[in-house]
Amino acid sequence: MTIAGVRDRRRAGFATLTVARVEPLCEDAAAITFDVPAELAADFAFLPGQSLTLRRMAGGREERRSYSICSPADGPLRIGVREIPDGLFSTWLVRRLRPGDRVEVLPPSGGFTADLDRPAHHVFVAAGSGITPVLSIAATALRAPGSRVTLFYGNRTTRSVMFAEELADLKDLAPARVELVHVLSREPREPELFTGRLDAAKLRVLLPALTPVADVGHWWLCGPYGLVSDARQVLAELGVAGERVHRELFYVDEPPPAPARRAEGPGEAAAKVTVTLDGRTTTVALPRDVTVLEGAQRVRPDLPFACKGGVCGTCRARVVEGEVEMRRNFALEPAEVEAGYVLTCQSLPASDAVTVDFDT
Repeated sequence: MTIAGVRDRRRAGFATLTVARVEPLCEDAAAITFDVPAELAADFAFLPGQSLTLRRMAGGREERRSYSICSPADGPLRIGVREIPDGLFSTWLVRRLRPGDRVEVLPPSGGFTADLDRPAHHVFVAAGSGITPVLSIAATALRAPGSRVTLFYGNRTTRSVMFAEELADLKDLAPARVELVHVLSREPREPELFTGRLDAAKLRVLLPALTPVADVGHWWLCGPYGLVSDARQVLAELGVAGERVHRELFYVDEPPPAPARRAEGPGEAAAKVTVTLDGRTTTVALPRDVTVLEGAQRVRPDLPFACKGGVCGTCRARVVEGEVEMRRNFALEPAEVEAGYVLTCQSLPASDAVTVDFDT
């Protein structure tokens, strides 16, 4: 199954799934497994590294969040969730959800994946809950004879490590092919090299010291913006080609940049924006300072989205007419952007008429 093919199955819409298990991972994180009925099995097949968008009503408002799948290929539909302090969604999932509860879930989506059948050395740089898709990818990659896995995993303390037992199991199953490097920022470790934050300075020492950089087939970066940005910078300094680097952000603290072209004022004509989803086309007049997603949702509330921050890629669509200005992009690969795909949550109309297709 191709990455594009799995992306497109999000068009099936939300399904209500029953919670099978809720497993505590550490004091502020849990793994949640869903039962998938036979009639939905095809819709909820996933590639390692993909994610699920969950939906619930809270305080009279619809809330959505994306969480990565942690199971290897063909495993149960299982996500990892770390509680965010005062988090409306994550606290509900970690503290209150119980087996038998029902949750609205979109089919899997996301492009943080690759062909894992070919033997290769996979090196992962992750922090915190960034381990969730990494666990899925690493466990699947190790099924290929000859593949190797090296994981640099940053956390605060040993008590905050998610999936600690499952990572140890991976190492035990293939000790000659798995290298685990835990780096802790608030707990001294021996050697001292493994103490501190996984920032650019630390990675400049760790990566060349512990990995044959030139022989690595795939680099996987997952976590907060600072970690991913620093790791990409260091890999570029080490001469790693961009096509060998895969990245997944879990959040970005900074707001999107201001649009390059600002609206001239209330007298400026609105753009005519047309959206196609599930074979149905709708047109709406949209101010130039309102994103395609936000504006079109007023007449098409079924448009797919999750984070609205340019991170998850759920709102991906292709521009087939006109131009948009995409303020930022942390989800699409360069080849997708070249093919005309945009994140509609970050795209402002830049021409009088714009048509975007969610079905392509």
